[in-house]
Amino acid sequence: MQLAFSTNAYLNHSFADTCERLAGIGYRGVEIMADVPHAWPAYLLPEHKRAIRAALDAHKLSISNVNAFMMHAVNDHRQKYWHPSWIEPDRNYRQVRIDHTKRALTLAKELGAPCITTEPGGPLEGRPWGEMLNLFVEMLKPVVEHAEKEQVLLLVEPEPDLLIETADQYLEFASKISSPYLGLNFDIGHSYCVKDDPADTVRRLAKLIRHVHLEDIAATRVHHHLIPGEGAIDFGATLTALKEVGYAGWVTIELYTCHENPDGAARTARERVTKIAEAVGVKF
Repeated sequence: MQLAFSTNAYLNHSFADTCERLAGIGYRGVEIMADVPHAWPAYLLPEHKRAIRAALDAHKLSISNVNAFMMHAVNDHRQKYWHPSWIEPDRNYRQVRIDHTKRALTLAKELGAPCITTEPGGPLEGRPWGEMLNLFVEMLKPVVEHAEKEQVLLLVEPEPDLLIETADQYLEFASKISSPYLGLNFDIGHSYCVKDDPADTVRRLAKLIRHVHLEDIAATRVHHHLIPGEGAIDFGATLTALKEVGYAGWVTIELYTCHENPDGAARTARERVTKIAEAVGVKF
């Protein structure tokens, strides 16, 4: 396995500065935020893409994932992360999410990234779950075709309070649409929030997991990302499960809640996760 850190904690820093800081802390991989201020695909000129590559090369950093979940650039008044969602009542607004995700896939291809992540359907807002799942699948189909064309993995990330929250719900979704370029971004903290045991869930969904997000969550299971060691998750058990199922990909620490002191969060998280990993025989 390989350890990376998500740039969505560095909202107050340029991408080049973020790369310099994370490399200095000891990371060898970064998850690029396909959003402002780092890499909003709709407005990236060729020189911007060259600058991203240059920053990565200068600090010997690889890309673990392109995060196309967040859409701060749209600045929806309801929620900056979830909207526009795949299941917006307005078909034209759904198209904004579709177009953004296609652009993120193309950007990932251009940058040499293996995958992108997206949100799992959006908030239900009182609508029937099964009906919204079918809508999500229909909206996703042309994007999956684009992923196949670009040969970049499109990973759906279950999230508390959105359409797909649990392992069971993800499996039902996966039964409705199949492609070698569609997979699961397994978020350890999200799994804990919805009362799915993360280690058991890894074993259940092993064949579907293509990328992993890691953050801690309080014992209350309230969805708020914490630095590993500040919550209640047993990371040793989860890393052991990942090792047992043969997962050899990226584990990206995601602490967008720590934008006021991202360096401190990144440094502490790396130290703690590396220590836990070593104790259970996992090497990053």
